[in-house]
Amino acid sequence: MTVTILPTGVSPADVLAVARGTAKIVLDPAAVDAMATSRSIVDDIEAAGRPVYGVSTGFGALANTFVAPERRAELQHALIRSHAAGVGAPMPREVVRAMMLLRVRSLALGRSGVRPLVAEALVDLLNRDVTPWVPEHGSLGASGDLAPLAHCALVLLGEGWVLGPDGERVPAADALRRAGLPPIELAAKEGLALINGTDGMLAMLLLAIHDAAHLFTMADVTAALAIEAMLGSERPFLPELHAIRPHPGQGVSAANIHRLLQDSRVMDSHRDDLAHAVQDAYSMRCAPQVAGAARDTLDFVRTVAGRELVSVVDNPVVLPDGRVESTGNFHGAPLGFAADFLAIAAAEVGAIAERRVDRLLDVTRSRDLPAFLSPDAGVNSGLMIAQYTAAGIVAENRRLAAPASVDSLPTSGMQEDHVSMGWASTKKLRSVLDNLTSLLAVELLAGVRGLQLRAPLTPSPAGRAAIAALGGVAGEPGPDVFLAPVMEAARAVVGGPELRAAIEQEIGPLG
Repeated sequence: MTVTILPTGVSPADVLAVARGTAKIVLDPAAVDAMATSRSIVDDIEAAGRPVYGVSTGFGALANTFVAPERRAELQHALIRSHAAGVGAPMPREVVRAMMLLRVRSLALGRSGVRPLVAEALVDLLNRDVTPWVPEHGSLGASGDLAPLAHCALVLLGEGWVLGPDGERVPAADALRRAGLPPIELAAKEGLALINGTDGMLAMLLLAIHDAAHLFTMADVTAALAIEAMLGSERPFLPELHAIRPHPGQGVSAANIHRLLQDSRVMDSHRDDLAHAVQDAYSMRCAPQVAGAARDTLDFVRTVAGRELVSVVDNPVVLPDGRVESTGNFHGAPLGFAADFLAIAAAEVGAIAERRVDRLLDVTRSRDLPAFLSPDAGVNSGLMIAQYTAAGIVAENRRLAAPASVDSLPTSGMQEDHVSMGWASTKKLRSVLDNLTSLLAVELLAGVRGLQLRAPLTPSPAGRAAIAALGGVAGEPGPDVFLAPVMEAARAVVGGPELRAAIEQEIGPLG
């Protein structure tokens, strides 16, 4: 696959193809022309000797410090070196690659005043699979993701570090030499244009949107399995009950769960028993209301990210009429708010899943299933401690759901006196979603065990597919086994596409 960078930007699918795939990148000639045009404006400003922030002045609190023409290239190199000040473990390769692609996108919009060769140098890094080592700490999401982007830009100069094949830290000069890439020299404005933007937080948000969309559908699947195993009612998921409260996501989740519960001998065994489950517990009956609200939150976040994908987030920006204007478009508040909102929603999807797991394991509430889903409880503990693990993860997600975007610390001599913390918001959102994968894995395992224990009643197509997906590792209910590998296998099933594909082959596409 080839991703073409246009002067209008890129799509979320393009970002995923580069971050997680092997797509190659090319710059469209129109994007090259747009960059060359904006660069000519910067060259004219330099020739005229006008003071312009980032071109002929220092940065941040040093914005009023004039820099002589003969030192302006030095200024840009010094900027990159000083701002590459992050610490901590390296960010994942997929995040760094997405961030680099988004910086190319930003430059290609033709408002940054850089020479095309700067964008081409970033493209070369991506196409040669040279990934900068970007530490996790350093961005406040204010003038964008300054430190993370500086660590990327430093590699273009032949300095800094890159990720080695095994995750080790390799000198950039050695990596460039092996890749056959020369370092570049920066001209006026170009260092600033390489680091001033929301590309890091947008990269993480786009990856999170993709993951959340999958997980929210899988949450409907695991909820349906748990409800089926607990002999719950399908009536709360009837479409007419959700038409009278027309939140879009709620309707989609309810329709998913209702369809997932059809063609089940387990459900048939009690469907016409009017005395059975007059009202199921909230964690069962309200599954669409929680997962559906999360879906609607995701739609809002997707809208925010889509706007950012077509935005110019540099500072200063070069306008077509020749003006170079200072902006605040690099501020990450829109992305930080969105990420915090989605983290709250995802945390609650996991929290309600854990409540269903606890109910499945409790002999007083599971409707005749054995304690902790063990056929020989007492000698064996079944899934008792799997629920402990889930409870601990729910508690962690509640801590992570506290918004980072309400925090702010002034920097740069009070010039940057309000920051967004958008990098922190999007980074912890990814942690919440990883935790959600584990929580849904525990519910998947518990639902499978519960349905196995309902034999000889035949479960739904979704139940049969889930049993088949986990059967090779989990086996049949029986004596206790080493549970961690089973839970890891369940995580892989939840995070991967195979189980959903198997279910959809039987019942049609899920919403």
